Amino acid sequence: MSAKSPDTVEWRVAEGQVPYRDALDTMDRRNRAIAAGEAEELVWLLEHPPVYTAGTSAAADELLDPRFEVVEAGRGGRYTYHGPGQRVGYVLLDLTQRGRDVRCFVHAIEGWVIDTLGDIGIEAWRAEGRIGIWTRDIDGREAKIGAIGVRVRRWVTMHGFSVNLAPDLSHFAGIVPCGIDEFGVTSLERLGIALAPEDWDAALQARFGDFLAALDNKRCVSAD
Repeated sequence: MSAKSPDTVEWRVAEGQVPYRDALDTMDRRNRAIAAGEAEELVWLLEHPPVYTAGTSAAADELLDPRFEVVEAGRGGRYTYHGPGQRVGYVLLDLTQRGRDVRCFVHAIEGWVIDTLGDIGIEAWRAEGRIGIWTRDIDGREAKIGAIGVRVRRWVTMHGFSVNLAPDLSHFAGIVPCGIDEFGVTSLERLGIALAPEDWDAALQARFGDFLAALDNKRCVSAD
């Protein structure tokens, strides 16, 4: 089956902060509609109020200080923080049109975020055995700048990625982010890059065709 054009995917940018539970409800409805052939695929860019989200592998001892609401997300992975200054991208694609390969989908999302960061001057990479998007922090150590977490239901994807533009990094101290406590968390702001959310969105959209091509053409390899 031939893949759809990028032009058939709806791009939505939320105004203001979207409560996390509201976003879950919206994703649930859209997932069902896409699977039923009643709606187009969707990329949804937004910010949340401060929240800790628990993936299906979250361990209780990794919730260190539940100073914010904790919500079971239904996605893969462990604990993640979302909040103001962090850009979240929810990607709802129909994998029946795009190869039915979840591993390839995750790899393609990672590459999309890495390439976009490269376009704005941040070298980033995958790290074998460590979930997320990594870069070099101001102290020279590796640090996480982006998180990946997905769910696939009825072969339609849900959730996606988050990238730290300028969040309050102290908020990550309430959890062990993604179960990895040996490395820190960083942001574009900490690395000296001031980038408005709309500029990040534009850079991301400029790479969207490359992302779909990698996914649709199965250009997916093991982690770099």
